[in-house]
Amino acid sequence: MNISMNSPVVLGFTAVCSMALVLGYVTGGATTNAFFSAYHSSLSSPMTWWRFAGHVFGHAGWQHFIGNIMLILVIGPMAEEKYGSGKLLMVILATALTTGIAHYVFFPHARLLGASGVVFSLILLASVTGAKDGGIPLTFLLVAGLYMGQQVYETFFVSGNVSHSTHIIGGIVGAAMGFAMERSGMVRKR
Repeated sequence: MNISMNSPVVLGFTAVCSMALVLGYVTGGATTNAFFSAYHSSLSSPMTWWRFAGHVFGHAGWQHFIGNIMLILVIGPMAEEKYGSGKLLMVILATALTTGIAHYVFFPHARLLGASGVVFSLILLASVTGAKDGGIPLTFLLVAGLYMGQQVYETFFVSGNVSHSTHIIGGIVGAAMGFAMERSGMVRKR
């Protein structure tokens, strides 16, 4: 019995998030704030541009990290097998950039960190699986309705330190890219 590297993008993403978490603990949060959080800062700073995507690697603590990474480790390998490593990496990067830039523009007084946008992106991406002949899978409609509906509800009726807009945007990116890849035939054939 040997251990296989079944999902290099997901495992690599997990490794970077793990290193960012450890660095954050070692530096008392300094690296998390400097490198792995998105917040409003000068566009002339190269770090602002890095943080548009780098925020997905940072986490506020162990519980935050586990909550995101466990779902990524469950859903990600299936998506990587179906779409391929390069396309999954594109989905993660598109999600990171879209959520980071949206946060910068619409929430200039808050800090964003964590991979929950990627989690929602993967959830909606995975629910697109099985789209045939331009149809919309019923499972996608149910997942989108339940997950996205919950986020919209919590945006208005639940207070807390959760970026529901990041979840919603991540889900939209995952669904849009999933449908685009399904329709264009960019899906791996077995």
